[in-house]
Amino acid sequence: MLPLPSELPAPVVSAAERRGWLWPALLLVAGLRLWRLPQAALPDYDSVRNWQIIQEVAAGDFAHLFHHGSPAFYLLYAPVTWLSTDYRVLLVLNALLAVAAVGLFADWVARAARLRGPETALLTLLAGSSVFLTFSGRDFTMSSMSLLLLVLLLRTHWQRLQQPTRRHLLRTAAVLALGLSVNYKFLLTVPILAVLELLQADRLAGRGGNWWRVLLVLAAPFVGLGVLAWLVSGVPVYRWPAVFFVIMFPAAANAAGRHGTVQVDFAYYLRYLLDFEAPLLPALAAALVWFSGGLRRRPLPMATYLLVWAALMLAGMSLLIKAPRGLLFGYLPLYALLVLLLTRWARPVALLGLLAAVGYNMWQVQRHIYAYLPTRYPLVAGWLQQHDRPPVATTVGPALLPVVAPLGLRAEVAKTPAELAALHRQGYRYVLLDDYYRVAGVPGFDSLRQLPAVAAWPEPALTSPLLYLEHSEYTGLGYQATLRRQRQAAQDTLQLRLIWLPQ
Repeated sequence: MLPLPSELPAPVVSAAERRGWLWPALLLVAGLRLWRLPQAALPDYDSVRNWQIIQEVAAGDFAHLFHHGSPAFYLLYAPVTWLSTDYRVLLVLNALLAVAAVGLFADWVARAARLRGPETALLTLLAGSSVFLTFSGRDFTMSSMSLLLLVLLLRTHWQRLQQPTRRHLLRTAAVLALGLSVNYKFLLTVPILAVLELLQADRLAGRGGNWWRVLLVLAAPFVGLGVLAWLVSGVPVYRWPAVFFVIMFPAAANAAGRHGTVQVDFAYYLRYLLDFEAPLLPALAAALVWFSGGLRRRPLPMATYLLVWAALMLAGMSLLIKAPRGLLFGYLPLYALLVLLLTRWARPVALLGLLAAVGYNMWQVQRHIYAYLPTRYPLVAGWLQQHDRPPVATTVGPALLPVVAPLGLRAEVAKTPAELAALHRQGYRYVLLDDYYRVAGVPGFDSLRQLPAVAAWPEPALTSPLLYLEHSEYTGLGYQATLRRQRQAAQDTLQLRLIWLPQ
């Protein structure tokens, strides 16, 4: 068997040399993430809801502070709305957070694995051009901030393994607590951290009362923010833990009919990686062979640490409801494993292979992200302005709301046919048949397609395979079933139809 990378003679590389390659690569990643971003709409319900909530929080209304279990996300972004409520400003800021995450990750791996300058640049470009990370870095959800906190968690926990002290253990707990304040999915990191602690076998967490100190650090945000929301808006102090419980154990089916969170399917993510992130499959397979031997060493080598993280994330998420964002915490470790695999044994060939993988990713980004621009929602807003500014209802899709709000136009979302009927009784005569209802799998609106449209526009983003796959977690459909629905929807040339509803 070939030696582990950590067993090979390590090249002497200065920090200045590595960062001299890192910064230009990071600028290219920023360009990739920001390219044509102002031409995009907020692509999903969560992005628009987050845009609404940060404005409420900025105005001192904490009633929805714990929506989706993400109070720190809303509190950190709320001050931005004092300067601008333009959703495009938020898209850019969120994209830059994800770029910072890639830079911090590449710098950490390069230092720990002693990568040379060109290898550091290729790691940055490869991870930064990930198709899904590029897609999720262009919305306004918690993904970008979560990715940044994940990198901080990896760095602090790695340091705790290298230097097993109480201070480093509590720093790790503090980053985990902040992560839980931004995204409930940081709960998924707890079993992985537990496995890594067992592999370390130094029992630091259980010595000298460290376990209760860790629990106090983890509990602090729940107590502090719970009391704050109660004092400001009268929100029950148990609201945040209750949100976590409801997310994990839903009591009723959602609007698409999906019930429950367990969905065992070990093929979903493998198919996704093969179709969209192809270089990662051979990397994972090879890593399982070559780096698993490092499980016997203490502390764990960098490659083995990343392998444990990526493999457990993939295995764990294969048991739950699926969407590409389920592997959010696995993409960076997987891309790093690919670089570590190739650059230790055949460097000149490896560099060419990694460069080809970067080119492949960029080609995929063009096909699956840029090709669906620009958005046509501003054309809908322009039509409403020119025709007496009537209020309009939209079917499930809220992307029109941030576009019309600065113009003083009224728009409301109807999540069900019953809600649409209620808006009709309130005087809403126009409905925008937004094909987002098909993406989300919400039934009951197909009959509107039989009515004549007073105006119609294409919105290619609503036929995106990535958008459909991201909503398979909501619909509960498998990989192939989701893409069948996407291909059927893509046959239509018009995704936005403005319809007049008679009295």
